Amino acid sequence: MSASLPISIFIVEDNAWYGELLEYKLAQNPDYSIRRFTTAQACLSSLSERPDIITLDYSLPDGKGDQVLQQLKERLPEVTVIVISGQEDVRTAIGLLRQGAYDYLVKDEETADRLWNTVGNIRKQLALRQENARLKEQIGHRFDPQRAILGSSPQIQQLHTLIEKAARTNITVSISGETGTGKELVAKAIHYRSDRREAAFVAVNVAAIPRELLESELFGHEKGAFTGAVNRRIGRFEEAHHGTLFLDEISELDLSLQAKLLRVLQEREVVRVGGNNRIPFDARLMVATHRDLAKEVKEGRFREDLYYRLLGLPILLPPLRERGQDVLLLADSFLQEFCRQNNMVTCAMSEGARQKLLHYAFPGNVRELKAVMELAAVMAESDQIQPADLPLRHPQAPTAEPVLTGNESLRTQTAAIVQRYLDSHNGNILQVAAKLQIGKSTIYRMVQNNEVRLR
Repeated sequence: MSASLPISIFIVEDNAWYGELLEYKLAQNPDYSIRRFTTAQACLSSLSERPDIITLDYSLPDGKGDQVLQQLKERLPEVTVIVISGQEDVRTAIGLLRQGAYDYLVKDEETADRLWNTVGNIRKQLALRQENARLKEQIGHRFDPQRAILGSSPQIQQLHTLIEKAARTNITVSISGETGTGKELVAKAIHYRSDRREAAFVAVNVAAIPRELLESELFGHEKGAFTGAVNRRIGRFEEAHHGTLFLDEISELDLSLQAKLLRVLQEREVVRVGGNNRIPFDARLMVATHRDLAKEVKEGRFREDLYYRLLGLPILLPPLRERGQDVLLLADSFLQEFCRQNNMVTCAMSEGARQKLLHYAFPGNVRELKAVMELAAVMAESDQIQPADLPLRHPQAPTAEPVLTGNESLRTQTAAIVQRYLDSHNGNILQVAAKLQIGKSTIYRMVQNNEVRLR
């Protein structure tokens, strides 16, 4: 990577003349893309552009340097901030450096030159960082949880700690959390940080495979084992040999298959459906569920012995509504990525849009936020996302009884109740099945027969 790496620089300076001076100096390098702001708020509102460097005047009309620095680091933790002050105060300088500032420059006749040198050093560090990232990519570090799982909240920082601990050993990992919180993403992060990263990461959604086919999917089958088995097929356990097998929605596993899974995990070998040979495997297991497995055990829907076999290192993912400012970090990231992939002008979010996101509960969690931001980028009339561009839904709790006349058939009344719950749970069939205490296959059948709709 050459030292001519293009970088983006924000200059935040309320003194127009001094801001022009700094801009003039830095603009001598054509690889520097520079934007100038006179207020902290104007800079904060443009962070979706993700500048590499921000020069920050310590005394701004709408905020002191330490306060603005804190906001910058919360919103964009990776940005490099250089504080420029008219006062030479050692205590202030030390405090800012501890807060995460890269450097503290005092305003005098040599400031522009010192800034030039400082930015040059930062550019070289950025170039080295990118080169290291490229080399890591080549040797198998294909997944960086710090980049894939964004967030500065305490919950996410703790999550990164658990990911690192899990990656050091082959302990089974059980991941729980609401739908859309990123359980598979966490499993991938652990796999690609572990010494198994060169082998396969195999994911199976237990809830998405019909019960009668799941045994073959997991353990494989021999030719002629059943009607349609025209060839031998290896199962997911064999496919994940030397790698990682991730079983999502493990709570949906049928009790009879739970017994077979327990045996497989105890013996570390599988027998294909219709076969007799015992096939050893070496695969790390991770499981995930949106349910409380301990409660499932208590209510007899999940084997206690399998529960303790799978528990291993438990990781609970927080819902998005409990992660504070993380929602804005994620929103900016999704927005920028969508615009890049679709060759669109990168949009920024207005303060009103940010507040609307912060005050929304996001029942669909991170998955819902991603969909919201992509649609907002399409619907926006300008390069700034407004509150009206955010298609947020506010699901209402279902009423105790649907509005019916009493003359409908039982089937019609059942469909009306299921439809109401589907509408209020964002079409999540698993949640509705649990809420109404009916089989998810019943709801799938009603969808196929057009008795209910996933809106």
